Amino acid sequence: MKFRNPIVPGYNPDPSICRKGDTFYLVNSSFEFFPGVPIRESKNLINWTQTGYVLDRESQLPLTGCNPSGGIFAPTIRYHDGMFYMITTNVSRMWAGGKAGNFIVHSESPKGPWSEPAWIDQMGIDPSIFFDDDGSCWYTGTGYTEQGQGIVFFQLDPITGEILSDKKIISLGSGGKCPEGPHMYKKDGWYYLMLAEGGTEFGHMETIARSRNIDGPFEFNPAGPLMTARNTNGHPIQCTGHADLVDDINGNWWVVSLGTRPIGTMTHHLGRETFLARIDWVDGWPVMRDDGLMQLEPDEELPAAETVQPVCDDIHCDFTKMDRLPAVFSWLRNPVMDNYNLTGSGLLLNGTAERLSTPNTTPTFTGIRQTQFATCSTAVLSADLPEGCSAGITAYGIHTHHYDLLVTRRYGKLYAQLRKHLYDMEMVTAEIPLADDVKDITLKITSDRDFYYFAVDTGAGFVNLGSAMTIGLATEITEMMTFTGTFIGLFAENGLARFTAFDYTAKWEGAQERHY
Repeated sequence: MKFRNPIVPGYNPDPSICRKGDTFYLVNSSFEFFPGVPIRESKNLINWTQTGYVLDRESQLPLTGCNPSGGIFAPTIRYHDGMFYMITTNVSRMWAGGKAGNFIVHSESPKGPWSEPAWIDQMGIDPSIFFDDDGSCWYTGTGYTEQGQGIVFFQLDPITGEILSDKKIISLGSGGKCPEGPHMYKKDGWYYLMLAEGGTEFGHMETIARSRNIDGPFEFNPAGPLMTARNTNGHPIQCTGHADLVDDINGNWWVVSLGTRPIGTMTHHLGRETFLARIDWVDGWPVMRDDGLMQLEPDEELPAAETVQPVCDDIHCDFTKMDRLPAVFSWLRNPVMDNYNLTGSGLLLNGTAERLSTPNTTPTFTGIRQTQFATCSTAVLSADLPEGCSAGITAYGIHTHHYDLLVTRRYGKLYAQLRKHLYDMEMVTAEIPLADDVKDITLKITSDRDFYYFAVDTGAGFVNLGSAMTIGLATEITEMMTFTGTFIGLFAENGLARFTAFDYTAKWEGAQERHY
């Protein structure tokens, strides 16, 4: 049956997948956002339910002062002998103190609670683990030699993080830059080592090597990469790589990988997303269908196909009837949770002096990942803002690149504003006064592939405040090439704001209309 890629849309990169029985489990990188490492489950590889996060406590995930695209890189999830394991890197720990940032946690249930981190004395990123037939656990991740970056290998205690053998470099890659994201598998007496190479940009690729011995030497498939879009500028899915393999209960094999849906020539703003493709085994090698190209609408025999339901990204929140936010909401770095309160009157955001534009801090902000090009987001904000407070809804990339539709009180008067921040330039590009007797204000952001559109309604109909180009939030044009993607979020600055509702609707690839 046909399904739509990406299977997890929006900023959800570096997928790793495992299976217990007939249920699949998927994790993704989370970088500077909290909680860390979203975890999802599925019976059919298409309908994914986010059950929570692996790292949901500050003791597991210290992010204070974390740079944009710092924090959590490339988790791997594995299930072995009644226990789930997740191994990853907090690069901010590594950058800040010169300490190894790799750690592993475990839990008997994917829903947690997960253990405190067991830190591993190994520098580098993208750690993975492999359990051999005798139950021994083996680590692979990036390491460094005189020849450059390679893949380091050693035996690991997955509970304590203790290194149990000498370290060895087992591969320098097939020739592409930045060999990383290693995963090891075993099938029919062969050990397979799969790598991401070429950098996580438009030259990305996934390569595969094999050996009869767990520590090599490894021979790369002479047919070339398992997956890449590097030679196909017009293909709608680019930057594919950083993949993981899994089999289903029917003996079929699948690959999940990151990829991007460009908005123009070599630019994207939704982030690196999670895609799915079928794998065949040919002459002892895994081979991806369609010549290694991810497709928007593959036609494959899915596991548990009878359970497949239409996929919907929509979110509807009546904050006056909720006691907690849905799991899809995230915060920047380690939030001060006292600044977020759900009461019978709505969601109260206590804004501080830390603004969306303040670098490496924790503004009062919570949001969801933008999942499609064509979207419509609305937030209902109470007009009872204190003097000097600003609050509203934002399309947020990083602190230097965001578009904010907000309400502010200045000298006792309420105004609605469209505020844009690009690089070191912040400007209010539109402002309208609001009536003194207004009670509730609806703020709306709509989007298509090329633009965001901003409008405000105080009860007499929406008034357009302007538009902004989506490319302004593209990772390739930010001050550094970021690894995240656009959030649609709620925020408050310098005072208490009350939101009563938030709604988000999305249309899948193909919707080109500018308003709906």
